[in-house]
Amino acid sequence: MPDETIVLSRLDKIITLLAAGVAADKPQRERIRLLSSAGLAPLEIAQALGTTANTVRVALVGIRKSGRVRRKRRS
Repeated sequence: MPDETIVLSRLDKIITLLAAGVAADKPQRERIRLLSSAGLAPLEIAQALGTTANTVRVALVGIRKSGRVRRKRRS
């Protein structure tokens, strides 16, 4: 019988691949947002999308910034 850690590792890979498949028709930034909201780490997202973890981190910063309400500066 397989070791529990091996089984969990395989399940994690299956979940990552399923999550990437669900978002396959979306732009990369949207796929990153969806996978991040599903709880995947930047490295896991990068592996699922075939990009670098740094690319994912930069996209996540942009996504977080675009979600903020921007206030007008006082003069």
